[in-house]
Amino acid sequence: MEEFEKLPEAVNELVDSFIAQPVAGNLNFGITQYTVFMFAAIAILCVVLFIFKKKQAASLVPQGRFVNGVEYVIEFARKDLVEDILHSTWRQHFPFIATVFFFILINNLMGVIPGMHPGTGTIGVTFALALISFIYFIYVGVKKDGGWGYIKSLKPKGVPFPMDWLVWVIELFSTFLRLITLAVRLFCNMFAGHVVMGTFAILASLFIARFAQGVTLEAFTGAGISLLWLLVLIAIYAVEILVACIQAYVFSLLTAVYVQLAEEDE
Repeated sequence: MEEFEKLPEAVNELVDSFIAQPVAGNLNFGITQYTVFMFAAIAILCVVLFIFKKKQAASLVPQGRFVNGVEYVIEFARKDLVEDILHSTWRQHFPFIATVFFFILINNLMGVIPGMHPGTGTIGVTFALALISFIYFIYVGVKKDGGWGYIKSLKPKGVPFPMDWLVWVIELFSTFLRLITLAVRLFCNMFAGHVVMGTFAILASLFIARFAQGVTLEAFTGAGISLLWLLVLIAIYAVEILVACIQAYVFSLLTAVYVQLAEEDE
């Protein structure tokens, strides 16, 4: 069908639309569409938390779906992301890890909305998030053991020479590799999901356009195929919402694990 012949060009335009474009200034010193939606996500998150605190303070017992829903997510972050991993030091690290979790979550969920370009849709923001997490768990390790002590802690005890130094080099390399894996994992998962959703949306629109041109047997066939693409798109939307939540969870969980490793005695 000629609709499929139009697909490659449409997908190329879709991918091009994800390229950062300056809204103010230029790409070196300016604001892109990703920056705009990132600040919009931060504003939404601040409003949600402000309303939550206001409603929560109005009653000793949580009331309403909104308050209970937000409390459930906060409790989930506290219990599953921080307390179960960091144990006795969880209170110290909860503000940072919870902030990372909610920031990524709200940006990821905004990315599911057609036409939006959230911060997590660009490698620059995901790399910045990874760098902040990297600096944080390195700081935790250095604070505990000192600079040289933290570096030496990467070498396992009880391993004979020269294997201990080989393991130390591997551990040092893997520590810096965490910076890249955190950034790339989040970006690739979100970017790929946006492309897949956009592709199926394009397929649906191409067949609907054929039906709009005239009522023919071929048009009805195209409309039926378009309905199929729409059903698949709805399923993908549901999966993408799940992926958005999972990626926020995975990034925050790995950050907590890296902090826990930095705090270990061995």
